Order: sequence, then C-alpha cells, then structure tokens
Amino acid sequence: MAIVRSIGRGAMTVLVINTIIGSAIYGVPSEIIRLVGRASPLAMILAALAMAIIMLPIAEVASQFSEPGGMYLYARTAFGRFVGLQVGWFWLLAITGGGAAGANLFISYLAAFFPSVTHGWSHVLAILLLIAIPMVANYVGVREGLILSIFLTITKLLPLGLVIVLGLLHLSHGMSFHSPASIVSPGWNAWLTALLLLIYSYSGYEDALVPTGEVAQPRRTVPFALGTGLVICALVYTLLQFVIVATVGASPSDHPLVDTASVLVGHSGASFVAIAVMVSTYGWISGAFFNAPRFAVSLAAQSDGPAFLGRLHPRFHTPSAGILLYAAAVSILAITGTFLWVVALTAGAMMIFYMATCAALIRLRQLQPDAPALRVPFGPVFAVMGIAISLVLLFQLELRQVALMSITAAIATANWCWARRSTRKAPSEELRGVY
Repeated sequence: MAIVRSIGRGAMTVLVINTIIGSAIYGVPSEIIRLVGRASPLAMILAALAMAIIMLPIAEVASQFSEPGGMYLYARTAFGRFVGLQVGWFWLLAITGGGAAGANLFISYLAAFFPSVTHGWSHVLAILLLIAIPMVANYVGVREGLILSIFLTITKLLPLGLVIVLGLLHLSHGMSFHSPASIVSPGWNAWLTALLLLIYSYSGYEDALVPTGEVAQPRRTVPFALGTGLVICALVYTLLQFVIVATVGASPSDHPLVDTASVLVGHSGASFVAIAVMVSTYGWISGAFFNAPRFAVSLAAQSDGPAFLGRLHPRFHTPSAGILLYAAAVSILAITGTFLWVVALTAGAMMIFYMATCAALIRLRQLQPDAPALRVPFGPVFAVMGIAISLVLLFQLELRQVALMSITAAIATANWCWARRSTRKAPSEELRGVY
C-alpha cells in the first residue's frame, strides 16, 4: 500500500511545537525563579541556545531519512541493530510513560471541576475516554489525527499567548533591564541547574521525527520544522517568564503562573490556568498518538518486530496495530499508576537519544559522504558539543534511575536476540502494506 505523505512544512512545525510545549511550562517557572531570580528569562534564552547545539546535528541526520523510525532508525543505520534497538526502546518507554503521566495530570486538574474522577470506576472511565478520542482520530485516518494534533496545539498556545499579551499591556510603565549583579549573584551552580532543567523543557521534538514516512519532502521539511519550532517555543517560554517576573516579581512561589493569571484576569486565574494545563497536556497526548505507533511500523520494516505491526489499515491507511497497542499500554500504565517508574527514567533516556544521534552524524558522514542531505557547517564540532551536554545531564541521574534504565536496556537486548534468531523473508516480500 502506497505511503501517504500528507505532512507539509506547516503541519510538521506544529507537530514539533506540540511535542515540546507540554505541561512542563506550567511547573518550570517557579523553579527557575528560585534558582536565578529576575534573570530567569535570560535562562530561557541560554537553554534554547544549548538545545540548538544538540538539534543541529540531529537536523542533519534526520534530513538523510525519508522512512519512519526517527532516532531508532538513525542509530540502527549508523551503528547497527543492537544500538538501534537500545535507542528505540528507551524512546518507546519514555513516550508511553509520558502519555500515561499526561493522562493522570489531566485528570488531576479535571478534578477541580469534577471531583469524582479521581477514584473508583469514574477514574477508570475518565482515563479510557480521554485516551479513546485521540486513538480513534488517529485510527480512522492520518489526516484526522494530524488535524486533531494541530487543533490542540493552536488551542494550547492561545492561553499562553493571552497571558503574554495581557502581561505586556499591563507593563505600561516599562521594564528595566537586568543589572549585571542579578545575573552573576545566583552563582554558577544555580545557573547550571537551571539550564539543565530548561534543556529538558525544550525536549520532545524527537517524537515528531518518527512519522517521517508521512512527511512531504522530508530532507527540506524536517530541518525547517525543527529550527522554526524551537525558535517559536523559545519565544513563548522567554516572554512568558518575562511577564511572570515583571508582574509578580521574583519572590519564591509554588504557582507563579497562577499568581500572574490572577493579577491579569482576576480571581478566575486559578481556573484559567487549570484549563490551560489540561489543553496543553491533551495536545501532547494527541501528538504522542500520532508519533508513537509509527515506531512499530519501523520495527517491522527493519525485521526487528513482528510483521503485523507494519501493515497499514486497508481502508484508513494508518498503522492500526501500533495505535491500538499504544492505547492499551498508556491505559494500563495510567490506570495502575505504574507509569511512575517510566517517568523516572525519561530524563536519562532522552540523553541516550541525543548522544546516539549526535554520534550518528559523525558516523554517517563516513558511511554516506555524498548523501543528499542538509550539511551543517562544523557539524562534527556541534555533534561533540551535543554529546558533552548530554553527558553532563546524564551524570545528574540518581542511582535508582540508572537501575531502571538497565531494565530498559535488558528489554532491548532481548528484542535484539529475538530479531537475530528470527528467520524472516525480505521486507519487500513479507511486509506487504508496510511503509
């Protein structure tokens, strides 16, 4: 069955924005203010620059592929099946745990309006309904799933944009520039911690790379979407942090965005933020349902997973098996609460993705020197810098998180052993209907 390349530059950029802006922006401002005070908007900019260093090698590597799979496929091509499966499983468990965590966060904020959804069968039914909507939308068509993701992305940006606009209008007296003392006084340790936290807040765009098989002109579209998406997210993050500091100051607060919204929109500020969090979280979940099932397609296409995972629905042309499996996994983790151990390893898993993909730039330049792809000036230098930044983050993990990561590595190794021992026909003969 022919592939449907229906994702253009605009849609791909929206997918990148959707995967970056989730619920973190509602929790990060308070911690950044605590660490660096009134200089926190500057921290947003510096973190975006650090992420850009990591993103540049990833953009070059991604521009060489027109098949689904994302970082799993990049690592597999550069370093072989074993490394590819390690990267793939870390990514899969992270996005599955993220989906379950997002569903529970949504329900926790929904409880402010409907308290019964926090326990019993009401809790189970609320989670199942929450997951069913993006599952059905993505099952019945690529276009339908994409439209839902785009709609929720625009909807999640509206409340953030409203706070920014109202905040800037509220500052009729102007905003003074930071003095050098406000930048230096927090100390290097505080700045490093803030940057590490914010780099995590800028992550997620790697999820949007998985459905590359449905992207029109991926060698041009993907780098454009990554760069544009990061710039837009950096602008939103920085302006929002600027408005918060300018409106309520840099005094410690657990909910600075709620405090800011209360000043700008009145006593309904808390409800306003609760609705904004739910919309933002649901937008991320919708994007995950579009991206994650394509990983199953790539596994099958590379003979690293059962062939049925790669077959498209005969009517809707969607990876139906992957969608149903992802919905089942997210539902089970969300209902049972076992998503917490997956969330615990997400930060470390993210560093594995980034290091592997940055290293893939160096390797692919050796293997495919004449590949028709974006060539980032000083690409190997940026790749080494990206690996160094990722290593710094990786060494921040606790021992418990490292132990959980070893479980993921063991699962990936078992998959590798199964794939090696399996006798399969060539994908072109066996995986009919696959990308």
